[in-house]
Amino acid sequence: MQINSYLCTKFENIMENNTIELALMEPDERELVQFILDAIPAEDCKGLTADDVLLVLDLMDDYLAEQGLLKEDETTGEAEYLDGEVDETEQMQYVAQACKEEGRNISLVQIQLIMDAELQFGIQKGYYEED
Repeated sequence: MQINSYLCTKFENIMENNTIELALMEPDERELVQFILDAIPAEDCKGLTADDVLLVLDLMDDYLAEQGLLKEDETTGEAEYLDGEVDETEQMQYVAQACKEEGRNISLVQIQLIMDAELQFGIQKGYYEED
């Protein structure tokens, strides 16, 4: 019981600070963002919004695109992830630098936690295989 109360309080606090209404997102995107926000410990979640999570996710994809590991179908707009190795440290540095250039105050710890939670979500959904 106490855990559910904590999650509801955490979610309400996050929603108060968001500029994006989670309810307006696509269901899959909303599920991913909510999973990530719920996975981040409260002490590391302070000041983090759904906008921040979406920015980090977009920047992760930008990195993959630059590395030739993500291709967008021009007719459908769907992203296709290609096989290949991802240097997670390099990806995190790329994301951190881009966040800084955007003027966003997202810490390296928060970026790492978002990346880790996205990976766990992908494993649970069967998008990724556990090594």
